[in-house]
Amino acid sequence: MGLVQSALADAKDGDAKKVDTTPPPMPNFSFASSAAAVAKEIVAAERPDYLSLPQPVRYEDIQREGIIALKPDTFEGLRFEINKPLNQHFFLSHSLFMGNTELPTGGRQIIKTPVGNYEFGATVVNEAQTFLMLGRIATDGRLSGRIKYDPTNWLGLKAHLQLAKDPNQCQTMVDTDIKGGDWNAQLKLGAPYFVGANYFQSLTPKLSAGGEFFWLPSQMKSGVGLALRHQGDKHVATLQLATTGIANMQYTHKVTDKVTLAADFLWHIASRDATATIGYDVSLRQCRLRGKVDTNGVVTALLEERFSPGINFVLSSEMDHFQNNYKFGFGIVAGE
Repeated sequence: MGLVQSALADAKDGDAKKVDTTPPPMPNFSFASSAAAVAKEIVAAERPDYLSLPQPVRYEDIQREGIIALKPDTFEGLRFEINKPLNQHFFLSHSLFMGNTELPTGGRQIIKTPVGNYEFGATVVNEAQTFLMLGRIATDGRLSGRIKYDPTNWLGLKAHLQLAKDPNQCQTMVDTDIKGGDWNAQLKLGAPYFVGANYFQSLTPKLSAGGEFFWLPSQMKSGVGLALRHQGDKHVATLQLATTGIANMQYTHKVTDKVTLAADFLWHIASRDATATIGYDVSLRQCRLRGKVDTNGVVTALLEERFSPGINFVLSSEMDHFQNNYKFGFGIVAGE
Protein backbone atom coordinates (compact mmCIF):
# COMPACT_ATOMS: atom_id res chain seq x y z
CA MET A 1 0.00 0.00 0.00
CA GLY A 2 2.79 2.39 0.83
CA LEU A 3 4.42 1.76 -2.50
CA VAL A 4 1.20 2.42 -4.37
CA GLN A 5 0.55 5.72 -2.55
CA SER A 6 4.10 6.91 -3.17
CA ALA A 7 3.77 6.12 -6.87
CA LEU A 8 0.54 8.05 -7.13
CA ALA A 9 2.08 11.05 -5.36
CA ASP A 10 5.08 11.01 -7.70
CA ALA A 11 2.74 10.93 -10.71
CA LYS A 12 0.81 13.95 -9.45
CA ASP A 13 4.00 15.92 -8.79
CA GLY A 14 5.21 15.13 -12.29
CA ASP A 15 1.98 16.37 -13.88
CA ALA A 16 2.18 19.65 -11.90
CA LYS A 17 5.74 20.26 -13.02
CA LYS A 18 4.89 19.89 -16.72
CA VAL A 19 5.19 23.17 -18.70
CA ASP A 20 2.20 24.26 -20.81
CA THR A 21 3.60 24.75 -24.29
CA THR A 22 0.25 25.75 -25.87
CA PRO A 23 0.67 29.09 -27.75
CA PRO A 24 -1.44 32.02 -26.39
CA PRO A 25 -4.57 32.97 -28.33
CA MET A 26 -4.36 35.77 -30.90
CA PRO A 27 -5.62 39.17 -29.62
CA ASN A 28 -9.08 40.19 -30.71
CA PHE A 29 -9.10 43.73 -32.20
CA SER A 30 -12.86 43.89 -32.83
CA PHE A 31 -13.52 46.06 -29.73
CA ALA A 32 -10.70 48.47 -30.54
CA SER A 33 -11.88 48.89 -34.10
CA SER A 34 -15.47 49.53 -33.02
CA ALA A 35 -14.31 52.10 -30.44
CA ALA A 36 -12.25 53.88 -33.10
CA ALA A 37 -15.27 53.96 -35.41
CA VAL A 38 -17.47 55.44 -32.67
CA ALA A 39 -14.84 58.09 -31.86
CA LYS A 40 -14.64 59.00 -35.53
CA GLU A 41 -18.40 59.41 -35.70
CA ILE A 42 -18.39 61.65 -32.60
CA VAL A 43 -15.70 63.88 -34.09
CA ALA A 44 -17.63 64.11 -37.36
CA ALA A 45 -20.82 65.02 -35.48
CA GLU A 46 -19.08 67.77 -33.45
CA ARG A 47 -17.47 69.24 -36.55
CA PRO A 48 -19.43 72.39 -37.46
CA ASP A 49 -21.35 72.38 -40.71
CA TYR A 50 -20.32 75.70 -42.21
CA LEU A 51 -23.05 75.47 -44.86
CA SER A 52 -25.88 75.49 -42.28
CA LEU A 53 -24.80 77.93 -39.56
CA PRO A 54 -27.48 79.58 -37.39
CA GLN A 55 -28.60 83.13 -38.01
CA PRO A 56 -26.93 85.54 -35.56
CA VAL A 57 -28.60 88.34 -33.66
CA ARG A 58 -28.67 91.82 -35.13
CA TYR A 59 -25.59 93.95 -34.70
CA GLU A 60 -27.40 96.38 -32.42
CA ASP A 61 -28.65 93.49 -30.23
CA ILE A 62 -25.37 91.71 -29.52
CA GLN A 63 -25.52 92.80 -25.85
CA ARG A 64 -29.24 92.25 -25.29
CA GLU A 65 -28.73 89.62 -22.55
CA GLY A 66 -26.55 91.92 -20.46
CA ILE A 67 -28.55 95.12 -20.92
CA ILE A 68 -31.37 93.80 -18.72
CA ALA A 69 -29.02 93.48 -15.74
CA LEU A 70 -26.58 96.30 -16.47
CA LYS A 71 -29.08 99.01 -17.47
CA PRO A 72 -32.17 98.86 -15.24
CA ASP A 73 -34.85 101.44 -16.02
CA THR A 74 -34.48 103.55 -12.87
CA PHE A 75 -36.27 106.84 -12.23
CA GLU A 76 -36.73 109.49 -9.54
CA GLY A 77 -40.17 110.40 -8.27
CA LEU A 78 -43.58 108.87 -8.93
CA ARG A 79 -44.55 106.86 -11.99
CA PHE A 80 -47.98 105.44 -12.71
CA GLU A 81 -48.75 103.40 -15.84
CA ILE A 82 -51.92 101.78 -17.15
CA ASN A 83 -51.87 99.42 -20.15
CA LYS A 84 -55.32 98.49 -21.44
CA PRO A 85 -55.92 96.13 -24.37
CA LEU A 86 -59.19 96.86 -26.17
CA ASN A 87 -58.86 93.75 -28.34
CA GLN A 88 -56.11 91.51 -29.70
CA HIS A 89 -54.94 94.16 -32.15
CA PHE A 90 -55.40 97.51 -30.39
CA PHE A 91 -53.86 98.65 -27.09
CA LEU A 92 -53.95 101.89 -25.13
CA SER A 93 -51.49 103.16 -22.53
CA HIS A 94 -51.47 105.99 -19.99
CA SER A 95 -48.32 107.11 -18.20
CA LEU A 96 -48.03 109.74 -15.45
CA PHE A 97 -44.68 110.88 -14.10
CA MET A 98 -43.95 113.39 -11.32
CA GLY A 99 -40.38 113.83 -10.20
CA ASN A 100 -37.12 115.65 -10.85
CA THR A 101 -35.01 116.12 -13.93
CA GLU A 102 -31.34 117.04 -14.03
CA LEU A 103 -30.12 120.11 -15.89
CA PRO A 104 -26.64 120.00 -17.46
CA THR A 105 -24.23 122.50 -15.91
CA GLY A 106 -20.93 121.47 -17.49
CA GLY A 107 -19.39 120.73 -14.10
CA ARG A 108 -19.74 118.43 -11.12
CA GLN A 109 -22.61 120.44 -9.66
CA ILE A 110 -26.05 118.92 -10.28
CA ILE A 111 -29.16 121.07 -10.57
CA LYS A 112 -32.57 119.41 -10.36
CA THR A 113 -35.90 120.89 -11.30
CA PRO A 114 -39.33 119.36 -10.60
CA VAL A 115 -41.33 118.21 -13.62
CA GLY A 116 -44.68 116.59 -14.25
CA ASN A 117 -45.60 114.82 -17.44
CA TYR A 118 -48.51 112.80 -18.80
CA GLU A 119 -48.19 110.60 -21.88
CA PHE A 120 -50.87 108.87 -23.92
CA GLY A 121 -50.08 106.04 -26.31
CA ALA A 122 -51.77 103.70 -28.75
CA THR A 123 -50.49 100.51 -30.38
CA VAL A 124 -51.83 98.57 -33.35
CA VAL A 125 -50.55 95.10 -34.29
CA ASN A 126 -51.85 92.51 -36.74
CA GLU A 127 -52.47 88.86 -35.94
CA ALA A 128 -49.28 87.61 -37.62
CA GLN A 129 -47.26 90.34 -35.82
CA THR A 130 -45.67 91.40 -39.09
CA PHE A 131 -47.06 94.92 -38.81
CA LEU A 132 -46.73 97.17 -35.76
CA MET A 133 -47.65 100.82 -35.37
CA LEU A 134 -47.44 102.80 -32.14
CA GLY A 135 -47.62 106.44 -31.18
CA ARG A 136 -46.96 108.50 -28.06
CA ILE A 137 -47.92 112.09 -27.25
CA ALA A 138 -46.95 113.93 -24.06
CA THR A 139 -48.00 117.15 -22.37
CA ASP A 140 -44.52 118.63 -22.87
CA GLY A 141 -45.20 118.82 -26.62
CA ARG A 142 -43.25 115.71 -27.56
CA LEU A 143 -44.78 113.47 -30.23
CA SER A 144 -43.21 110.17 -31.28
CA GLY A 145 -44.26 107.36 -33.56
CA ARG A 146 -42.90 104.08 -34.85
CA ILE A 147 -43.89 101.77 -37.69
CA LYS A 148 -42.53 98.27 -38.21
CA TYR A 149 -43.41 96.10 -41.20
CA ASP A 150 -41.97 92.76 -42.31
CA PRO A 151 -43.09 92.09 -45.90
CA THR A 152 -41.11 88.81 -46.05
CA ASN A 153 -39.10 86.60 -43.72
CA TRP A 154 -35.83 88.09 -44.94
CA LEU A 155 -36.81 91.78 -45.18
CA GLY A 156 -37.92 94.20 -42.45
CA LEU A 157 -38.71 97.90 -42.56
CA LYS A 158 -38.83 100.31 -39.63
CA ALA A 159 -39.47 104.04 -39.34
CA HIS A 160 -39.17 106.23 -36.25
CA LEU A 161 -40.28 109.86 -35.96
CA GLN A 162 -40.01 112.29 -33.05
CA LEU A 163 -41.17 115.90 -32.88
CA ALA A 164 -40.48 118.25 -29.96
CA LYS A 165 -40.34 121.93 -29.09
CA ASP A 166 -36.55 121.82 -29.12
CA PRO A 167 -35.36 121.47 -32.74
CA ASN A 168 -32.36 119.46 -31.54
CA GLN A 169 -34.71 116.74 -30.28
CA CYS A 170 -36.56 116.34 -33.60
CA GLN A 171 -35.36 113.39 -35.60
CA THR A 172 -36.38 110.83 -38.19
CA MET A 173 -34.84 107.39 -38.68
CA VAL A 174 -35.56 104.73 -41.31
CA ASP A 175 -34.09 101.22 -40.99
CA THR A 176 -33.95 98.36 -43.49
CA ASP A 177 -33.17 94.91 -42.10
CA ILE A 178 -32.02 92.11 -44.43
CA LYS A 179 -31.71 88.56 -43.10
CA GLY A 180 -29.76 85.72 -44.66
CA GLY A 181 -29.32 82.12 -43.67
CA ASP A 182 -26.29 82.80 -41.43
CA TRP A 183 -25.99 86.60 -41.59
CA ASN A 184 -27.96 89.82 -41.32
CA ALA A 185 -27.39 93.41 -42.40
CA GLN A 186 -28.98 96.76 -41.68
CA LEU A 187 -29.05 100.13 -43.44
CA LYS A 188 -29.94 103.30 -41.51
CA LEU A 189 -30.91 106.68 -42.91
CA GLY A 190 -31.74 109.54 -40.58
CA ALA A 191 -32.47 113.22 -40.48
CA PRO A 192 -30.77 115.46 -39.79
CA TYR A 193 -28.16 113.84 -42.04
CA PHE A 194 -27.18 110.44 -40.73
CA VAL A 195 -26.10 107.36 -42.71
CA GLY A 196 -25.22 104.03 -41.13
CA ALA A 197 -24.79 100.39 -42.08
CA ASN A 198 -23.84 97.20 -40.23
CA TYR A 199 -23.28 93.52 -41.01
CA PHE A 200 -23.11 90.47 -38.74
CA GLN A 201 -21.98 86.99 -39.80
CA SER A 202 -21.92 83.59 -38.05
CA LEU A 203 -18.42 82.08 -38.19
CA THR A 204 -19.18 78.93 -36.16
CA PRO A 205 -22.32 77.72 -34.38
CA LYS A 206 -21.28 79.77 -31.32
CA LEU A 207 -19.07 82.56 -32.68
CA SER A 208 -20.20 85.49 -34.82
CA ALA A 209 -18.48 88.69 -35.95
CA GLY A 210 -19.36 91.86 -37.81
CA GLY A 211 -18.86 95.58 -38.20
CA GLU A 212 -20.65 98.88 -38.62
CA PHE A 213 -20.09 102.22 -40.34
CA PHE A 214 -21.71 105.62 -39.78
CA TRP A 215 -21.35 109.04 -41.38
CA LEU A 216 -22.56 112.46 -40.23
CA PRO A 217 -22.30 114.79 -43.24
CA SER A 218 -23.33 117.89 -41.25
CA GLN A 219 -20.50 117.41 -38.74
CA MET A 220 -18.07 115.79 -41.20
CA LYS A 221 -17.62 112.84 -38.86
CA SER A 222 -17.46 109.15 -39.57
CA GLY A 223 -16.62 106.01 -37.69
CA VAL A 224 -16.11 102.27 -38.00
CA GLY A 225 -16.83 99.62 -35.37
CA LEU A 226 -16.00 95.92 -35.06
CA ALA A 227 -17.66 93.35 -32.82
CA LEU A 228 -17.32 89.71 -31.74
CA ARG A 229 -19.94 87.63 -29.95
CA HIS A 230 -19.56 84.15 -28.45
CA GLN A 231 -22.71 82.46 -27.19
CA GLY A 232 -22.54 79.26 -25.18
CA ASP A 233 -25.14 77.22 -23.38
CA LYS A 234 -25.15 79.51 -20.32
CA HIS A 235 -22.99 82.49 -21.23
CA VAL A 236 -22.60 85.30 -23.77
CA ALA A 237 -19.33 87.20 -24.26
CA THR A 238 -18.98 90.25 -26.52
CA LEU A 239 -16.18 92.56 -27.60
CA GLN A 240 -16.63 95.90 -29.40
CA LEU A 241 -14.04 98.30 -30.77
CA ALA A 242 -14.73 101.64 -32.49
CA THR A 243 -12.59 104.25 -34.17
CA THR A 244 -14.29 106.84 -31.96
CA GLY A 245 -11.93 105.64 -29.20
CA ILE A 246 -14.18 103.24 -27.31
CA ALA A 247 -13.46 99.64 -26.31
CA ASN A 248 -16.16 97.60 -24.60
CA MET A 249 -16.18 94.05 -23.23
CA GLN A 250 -19.20 92.36 -21.69
CA TYR A 251 -19.84 88.94 -20.19
CA THR A 252 -23.22 87.54 -19.15
CA HIS A 253 -23.64 84.21 -17.34
CA LYS A 254 -26.93 82.46 -16.62
CA VAL A 255 -26.31 80.86 -13.22
CA THR A 256 -29.78 79.29 -13.00
CA ASP A 257 -33.09 79.77 -14.74
CA LYS A 258 -33.84 82.60 -12.29
CA VAL A 259 -30.40 84.19 -11.68
CA THR A 260 -28.28 86.01 -14.27
CA LEU A 261 -25.00 87.83 -13.61
CA ALA A 262 -23.29 90.29 -15.98
CA ALA A 263 -20.00 92.20 -16.07
CA ASP A 264 -19.09 95.13 -18.32
CA PHE A 265 -15.84 96.99 -18.97
CA LEU A 266 -15.87 100.29 -20.88
CA TRP A 267 -12.66 102.10 -21.83
CA HIS A 268 -12.42 105.53 -23.45
CA ILE A 269 -9.02 105.29 -25.09
CA ALA A 270 -8.54 109.00 -25.77
CA SER A 271 -9.33 110.19 -22.24
CA ARG A 272 -8.01 106.99 -20.60
CA ASP A 273 -11.21 106.76 -18.58
CA ALA A 274 -12.31 103.23 -17.70
CA THR A 275 -15.46 101.99 -15.97
CA ALA A 276 -16.19 98.47 -14.75
CA THR A 277 -19.74 97.42 -13.89
CA ILE A 278 -21.26 94.32 -12.30
CA GLY A 279 -25.00 93.67 -12.60
CA TYR A 280 -27.51 91.04 -11.57
CA ASP A 281 -31.02 89.93 -12.52
CA VAL A 282 -32.99 87.73 -10.12
CA SER A 283 -36.51 86.52 -10.91
CA LEU A 284 -38.54 85.04 -8.08
CA ARG A 285 -42.12 83.84 -7.97
CA GLN A 286 -43.66 87.21 -7.05
CA CYS A 287 -40.90 89.73 -7.77
CA ARG A 288 -37.93 90.58 -9.95
CA LEU A 289 -34.80 92.31 -8.66
CA ARG A 290 -32.23 93.99 -10.88
CA GLY A 291 -29.28 96.16 -10.03
CA LYS A 292 -25.68 97.10 -10.66
CA VAL A 293 -22.60 98.66 -9.06
CA ASP A 294 -19.72 100.32 -10.92
CA THR A 295 -16.30 101.76 -10.20
CA ASN A 296 -17.68 105.34 -10.34
CA GLY A 297 -19.40 104.78 -7.01
CA VAL A 298 -22.89 104.37 -8.47
CA VAL A 299 -25.14 101.70 -6.91
CA THR A 300 -28.49 100.99 -8.59
CA ALA A 301 -31.40 98.70 -7.68
CA LEU A 302 -34.84 98.15 -9.21
CA LEU A 303 -37.52 95.97 -7.60
CA GLU A 304 -40.72 94.88 -9.36
CA GLU A 305 -43.23 93.23 -7.01
CA ARG A 306 -46.33 91.53 -8.38
CA PHE A 307 -49.28 92.19 -6.09
CA SER A 308 -51.85 90.42 -8.25
CA PRO A 309 -52.18 89.47 -11.93
CA GLY A 310 -51.86 92.69 -13.89
CA ILE A 311 -50.68 94.93 -11.01
CA ASN A 312 -46.98 95.49 -10.28
CA PHE A 313 -45.36 97.72 -7.67
CA VAL A 314 -41.99 99.22 -8.61
CA LEU A 315 -39.25 100.57 -6.32
CA SER A 316 -36.24 102.36 -7.85
CA SER A 317 -33.05 103.66 -6.27
CA GLU A 318 -29.74 105.04 -7.49
CA MET A 319 -26.94 106.33 -5.27
CA ASP A 320 -23.93 108.19 -6.65
CA HIS A 321 -21.56 108.44 -3.69
CA PHE A 322 -18.85 110.46 -5.42
CA GLN A 323 -21.20 113.26 -6.55
CA ASN A 324 -23.64 112.99 -3.60
CA ASN A 325 -26.53 112.42 -6.00
CA TYR A 326 -29.32 110.17 -4.74
CA LYS A 327 -32.47 109.16 -6.62
CA PHE A 328 -35.45 107.29 -5.26
CA GLY A 329 -38.73 106.48 -6.94
CA PHE A 330 -41.77 104.27 -6.74
CA GLY A 331 -44.57 103.46 -9.13
CA ILE A 332 -47.45 101.19 -10.06
CA VAL A 333 -47.91 99.45 -13.38
CA ALA A 334 -51.40 98.15 -14.12
CA GLY A 335 -52.09 95.92 -17.09
CA GLU A 336 -49.91 93.61 -19.15
